[in-house]
Amino acid sequence: MAMGLFRVCLVVVTAIINHPLLFPRENATVPENEEEIIRKMQEHQEKLQMEQLRLEEEVSRLEAEEEEEEEALWQVEEEDQQEPEAHTTWDLWGTLCMIFFLIIEVWRQDHQGGAFPECLGGDEDEVSGLEGPPLRGLRLPNRATLDYFYESYIRSATGDVTRTREFVEGFVDDLLGALRSIYNRNSDMETEDFIGVGSMYENWHAERPLLCRLFVPFIPPEPYSFHTEFWCSSPSVPLEHQGYGQIKVTLADGNPLGCICDKTKLEDMVCLLHEENGGAWPSCADSGELEGLLCSRDSSYLDGMQVMKWFQTALTRAWHRISHKYEFDLTFGELDTPGSLKIKFRSGNSMPFILTPVIQCNDSDLYFTSQLPKEPCGGAAASSTDWILSFAVYERQFLQMTARTLPEGACHLSCLQIACFFLSKQTRQTGPSGLSDYHLKTALLHLLLSRQAADWKASQLDVRLQELFRFLERSLLEKKLHHFFVGNHKLSEAVGLPEAVRRAEPLNLFRPFVLQRTLYRNTVDSFYEMLKNAPMFISEYSPHVPSDRASSPLKAVAL
Repeated sequence: MAMGLFRVCLVVVTAIINHPLLFPRENATVPENEEEIIRKMQEHQEKLQMEQLRLEEEVSRLEAEEEEEEEALWQVEEEDQQEPEAHTTWDLWGTLCMIFFLIIEVWRQDHQGGAFPECLGGDEDEVSGLEGPPLRGLRLPNRATLDYFYESYIRSATGDVTRTREFVEGFVDDLLGALRSIYNRNSDMETEDFIGVGSMYENWHAERPLLCRLFVPFIPPEPYSFHTEFWCSSPSVPLEHQGYGQIKVTLADGNPLGCICDKTKLEDMVCLLHEENGGAWPSCADSGELEGLLCSRDSSYLDGMQVMKWFQTALTRAWHRISHKYEFDLTFGELDTPGSLKIKFRSGNSMPFILTPVIQCNDSDLYFTSQLPKEPCGGAAASSTDWILSFAVYERQFLQMTARTLPEGACHLSCLQIACFFLSKQTRQTGPSGLSDYHLKTALLHLLLSRQAADWKASQLDVRLQELFRFLERSLLEKKLHHFFVGNHKLSEAVGLPEAVRRAEPLNLFRPFVLQRTLYRNTVDSFYEMLKNAPMFISEYSPHVPSDRASSPLKAVAL
């Protein structure tokens, strides 16, 4: 009898969860009129009634069988002995039922927090689940118009990429050369050759101004070395620390730190391991403690904020040494970015670029960045000794490897450029949201890994663009977008990722949305508003399509 009552409870719970008015399915398509709504509700109600009748008959049959067994087998003494056990079993089932109802109530409260548009792309994990009708709100023009828009605006906006890169790289090479000439390599931090990263070096930059991003690795003077400790994703690592790491300054033999500045007789030597004293660079005491410029106070861990100050000071001194050779001014850009620089020409034009001081992680192409951005992991680091782990070099290498296998004139980068253009325009209209170019890029990398090479032909630009937004929509509604490299077992070993990164649990880039409901609602609203405004963005920059393009097929241009 107890088992029968439990099955009845399960029937009630199932009916509540599947009721269309209480819990509308996230992946259900919204009908366009009331008649369609009524018809689907009636069909759903009929199915529930049939299922309820079937379950009631099953429950009745089971109850009858239990009663027959009790009359034939059970004796009064056995019933007395088993009564405490049955009572305990019934209490267990009652407790489980209460847990079920509590879970349902929590789920209901979360759904009542805000109404979001339904996902039309399906809830399958495979890429095939992304195929389907166009997204609601996204009405792309015909392929001829999309082709003309890409060629006339995006391609023309990025036409000077090569020339810009050559100019910036030449200047940075001269600037770093001046920096090396100032500092003593035997006692000061030493900068290495720069590394180009980001959209300018991956050929998908979508808008002006063109912005070069360069990594500048640096190493400590002998006999010191950097010992990197990074955390990707594991139960022992707090969620707010996943994707970060720390850098310990040690002696080459692993002994506790000391300072070598007291061993040299150079009066104007710059010690980067200790603080300034009265505006001068003093010699250091025999303390063995790193109380200073680059390490956190009372610890041997490198401090990101101190590195920012050091790098800005170093660049300023290097520029003063070579400024007489150039007919332009060099100024700092964003204050919270240590190497955000801007070249200002006498004509009034400017050219921004970013030099980021980084530290190489062991012998890999992973780098710790000294700036603490909100992307890609979201939120600020817990302390200034937490450094964010950058996969920028691996991202560039993966795109280069993939491009060799794709058809000529493949549309993958064109797809990313157009998507980033839409996001940029929407951000200017409604302000920033929780969505960034890095999220779009991550979504594209996942699609590149899952799709066949032939699916990225030039003629498939509009289809792949739809699929990219559908993938992003599903990720937003699930509040789950996995980092492309951390814990991705589908990646080939040829990529060269460290084994610890490959074995790690997947890292969710959309985790901030789980904790910040307001940010999540604003992001989802902004996303659907962007889809709605996409045709307007295109028509604004390609108002008149030439007649010879009206019937021509789409031809994506390889960058």
